[in-house]
Amino acid sequence: MLGMAITPNNTMSKLYFFTLLACALTVHPLIAEPSVVVTLGSIGDRIRAQNPDLAAARLRIQEAVGRMNQSGRLSNPEIEAGLEHNSRFREGKLEIGFSQRFPVTGRLQLEKDVSLTELKASEAEVREVERLIIAKAREAVVKVLATRQRRELLREQVGVSKEFANFLSEIAAKGEGSALDSGQAKLEATSLSMEIRQLDASETALVGELKPLLGMRPGESLSVSGSLPIPSLPSVAVDPARRPDFQAAKLNAQAAAQGVALEQARRYDDVEGGLFAAAERTEDAPEGYENEAIIGLRFKIALPFWNKNEGAIQEAEARKERTEKEAIALGRGIRLEAEAARAEMAEWTRMVSEIDSTLLPLADEQSKLAEDAYRNGQGEIQSVLRSREKRLQLSAAKLDALREFHLARVRHESALGKP
Repeated sequence: MLGMAITPNNTMSKLYFFTLLACALTVHPLIAEPSVVVTLGSIGDRIRAQNPDLAAARLRIQEAVGRMNQSGRLSNPEIEAGLEHNSRFREGKLEIGFSQRFPVTGRLQLEKDVSLTELKASEAEVREVERLIIAKAREAVVKVLATRQRRELLREQVGVSKEFANFLSEIAAKGEGSALDSGQAKLEATSLSMEIRQLDASETALVGELKPLLGMRPGESLSVSGSLPIPSLPSVAVDPARRPDFQAAKLNAQAAAQGVALEQARRYDDVEGGLFAAAERTEDAPEGYENEAIIGLRFKIALPFWNKNEGAIQEAEARKERTEKEAIALGRGIRLEAEAARAEMAEWTRMVSEIDSTLLPLADEQSKLAEDAYRNGQGEIQSVLRSREKRLQLSAAKLDALREFHLARVRHESALGKP
């Protein structure tokens, strides 16, 4: 018989193994799901795939498909039956008929044309919902990236302030400087750290606004990647036909024009035609009873005396004129929207360029001169702090201008209907 002796070393090895296994089983549920990573360029694809509001809006297309499939159909045929007899049940009549209504105009084809145009308009309206959601999400991403770059700027400033504060503390400990100056420098670094925490809270709020737009589940983490690129102005060309809401407006105007023809076709009611067959038993005294069979055709034509559908035609013509004017106004508004966004982009571009090329180099020079003067005992700490504050303000103004430029760019691209 084979066996294995349990030695102290084997017991410790088994205990160690089971301990690791238990730890692994305990830690495994705590492993977080990988975060969703989006960029300014990829966020549109994520929204098209995951946004729940967009998924609900797509059902409008199915509704329009159902209306199109239902339109342009003949009314159902009718079967009629009648039975007559006298009180003694010796004479009687049985009649069975079949009838169908037919339009005398092209109403059915016009109904199909209108429903097909409305289907295309529904598709354009869904694309418009997509455009608005993507624009809103891109604005949130721009704000997140701008907040992150502002935080990085403050962290750099905190590092510089702490280095200067340590220098002041060292010379104060040697009796060569003021402890008050050291305290003011530390206070500056601490206040900048508080601003960083405020930016952390702002970024958390922006990410919270972005998650529903991306169709994320509760508890799922989101990571926004990338940075705001250098400003560059787009071309001035504007084509309203690329905007889905303009496409929908034009299609609605087309459907309204088709609706006028449809209402005009409805001035004449359908013609009803049918077949009938009858069997009759009558008493012909003194000859006796006689059986007779009858087959015939039946037609009904409505006379357009009292109702010529004038009110519906008037309504359709007014709708046609209204939708055409709305499409014209929307096209003009799209051009003005794109023009305003591009003009705003041009202003922010000039501001970024001016800060980069003139103001920031000057602020850097003044800050260095103030710090060198203080280190040489020829200046005051307040001059150093003011020069650093001014440089920080200029850097923040540059980031604000960059953020506003990209927000205007998002509006410009959305106005042009870019995906």
